[in-house]
Amino acid sequence: MLQPRSIERIPWTLQTRVHHTDPMESVRWGFLGAGWLVTARTADSLHQASNAELTAVGARDAARAASVNPTRAYASYQEVIDDPEIEAVYIALANDVHLHWILAALEAGKHVLCEKPMAMNAAQTRTAFEKAAEKGLMLVEAVWMRWHPRMRHIAELAKSGELGAMTGFEGRFTWETADAAPPGNYRFFPEYGGGALLDIGVYPLHALLACVPDMSKLEVVSSHRHLNEHGADLTTDITLSWGENTKAEITASFEQPATESMRIIFERGEISSLDNEGFCSLRETARVKINDEIEIFDAVDAYQLMFEAMSSRIRGGSDWVLSPAESIKVAEIVDDAVAKAE
Repeated sequence: MLQPRSIERIPWTLQTRVHHTDPMESVRWGFLGAGWLVTARTADSLHQASNAELTAVGARDAARAASVNPTRAYASYQEVIDDPEIEAVYIALANDVHLHWILAALEAGKHVLCEKPMAMNAAQTRTAFEKAAEKGLMLVEAVWMRWHPRMRHIAELAKSGELGAMTGFEGRFTWETADAAPPGNYRFFPEYGGGALLDIGVYPLHALLACVPDMSKLEVVSSHRHLNEHGADLTTDITLSWGENTKAEITASFEQPATESMRIIFERGEISSLDNEGFCSLRETARVKINDEIEIFDAVDAYQLMFEAMSSRIRGGSDWVLSPAESIKVAEIVDDAVAKAE
């Protein structure tokens, strides 16, 4: 039986990344929202970041904002944006208000990191990036799994040619409704940007874009959606292609047993996820199977890596961040999948 081996091929390592120790280098962040994601995940990740500090958090309840230990807590989002010390804003709000607060933050001269999906559709996504370019500011979609060393290695290997041309992709991210959210949650209402595709389907879509040789050639071939009584998709299945004899199959669902799986097929082998955990490894050892070998990645916090990378870029560094082109392309695929749904 093949024994797991430690990763050796990755040209970067988390263990050797540079830590910024000069407090003057820290980027002063403001958070909009203090819901579950912030209180359970991202506030702590920001606190652990080596080159960033949580200066302010705004929420409808100032006590909840204060619970994640910012320097200042506000009872509104606008107060965070108006705070002259804030350099960068992280938006963790319902999808339907992303564009409003992106534009407000950019107008106030703040860099923006916005939770996925960036906006409700491709038109809104393009509007957001056009404003960022106009203002000369950074705008990045917070698809945190893209900063994980495993995902970055998979993408690099997929495009390297080592396994030959990429011919197939299978990505599934599914939850059962009881685990997805309580009744009445915004995820079950399309007017708030709900639905499985926008909520969790963007993970396999972003993974596909990270690996496909030319994302501009990706096209939706077919789409099937099962909607709830409000019109939000409980399940979406998408078939895509990027050329002759290529096929990608994406499934996002709130009504299937919990699954996170990814399989990428090449002329000379395949890459596949393990442990029913294809996208969201957080502070746990992560594995990937490449042909007959298993590669192991140390536990990391990809949210922390995301905040550190963007903070470094704000200070003039060259760290990798997700490109506007990828965010726009995913939004276009989502629009196309909705338009072609059967």
